[in-house]
Amino acid sequence: MKERIYLSSPHMGGAEQKFVQDAFDTNWIAPLGPNVDGFEADLEKYLGHGSHVAALSSGTAALHLALILSGVQAGDEVICQTMTFSASANPIVYQGATPIFVDSEADTWNISPIYLENAIKDRIKAGKMPKAIVAVHLYGMPFKVDEVTAIAQKYAIPLIEDSAEAIGSLYQGRKCGTFGDLAILSFNGNKVITTSGGGALVAGNEATKNKALFLATQARDEAPHYQHSQIGYNYRMSNICAGIGRGQMEVLDSHIEMRRANHQFYKDLFSANSEVSVFEESHHDYYSNHWLSCITVSKKAGFTNHELRLALAKDNIESRPLWKPMHLQPVFSEAPFYGDDTAENLFTHGLCLPSGSNLTEGQKQRIQEVIRSFV
Repeated sequence: MKERIYLSSPHMGGAEQKFVQDAFDTNWIAPLGPNVDGFEADLEKYLGHGSHVAALSSGTAALHLALILSGVQAGDEVICQTMTFSASANPIVYQGATPIFVDSEADTWNISPIYLENAIKDRIKAGKMPKAIVAVHLYGMPFKVDEVTAIAQKYAIPLIEDSAEAIGSLYQGRKCGTFGDLAILSFNGNKVITTSGGGALVAGNEATKNKALFLATQARDEAPHYQHSQIGYNYRMSNICAGIGRGQMEVLDSHIEMRRANHQFYKDLFSANSEVSVFEESHHDYYSNHWLSCITVSKKAGFTNHELRLALAKDNIESRPLWKPMHLQPVFSEAPFYGDDTAENLFTHGLCLPSGSNLTEGQKQRIQEVIRSFV
């Protein structure tokens, strides 16, 4: 069988082992230590705009803490983009709250400002002011930041910026992860950079960061004994994982450039086929890291996204449908939804193609041969 070409596999830069070895040499094998401090400092410098970063065990953990810090409690409602991975919505349920799903718009595939405001107005009319908004930069593409933040501020609803897929992406020259009242990052194994697992919460001030760290370390009160006045969580990142992250930060920008080069590769590959659209920035305000390169296949193409996926799989090349919208998931079938069929159509006709920064020219050649032969 031919070598497997993955959708997005980890890509080491070389310095990761040095930081991890330092942790072993100094016996910092714990959820704190110099690598954790250093990784947080690296991220704060990279993001800029007065960011304060808490390194955590996952992006999901970061989102859970963001909801808690936003005051979300049992019985509340939280607006969430429907076109996303389930980790954007699951923490809402952890809190005993109800997700209110909002459709995408066609330009960025992200939360529709029109349906977002419609949802807010309707929930207020029903006597339920939403406690937070979770907006996602899908596949690294920034959402419509100006419109979404204006609506959040108009109704005084905290905006949680899900930047799990968008480290290094820019809106009007500013890094994603710095626009929300709180933001989250993910360093899962398939992301632009990884800590094997892991994530981070981005806050606008030191006090909020410290509150997050308190909750992330079992909410232990100041006392010589173990005393707890509120529920805490075991969400801190380990010093070992943070060591990997420090090494990855050294190659972050180059990894983004490689993924953007993959995007250009697919643009060139499909340039002669008007029935296949490669997802890209609709305006110069947007700069995507192109975490995953995605396409949509027209009904007139003569083939479907599913058939193309199977053709690639036959050659041991991984591709994957776009995220299935949350309001279509069995677990969320009873949740309210505001929108039309934009997200559903994207799911029906879309496909994610191999996008790792470690794709070789030989692998690209294989992908090209399979696609050209199939199309």
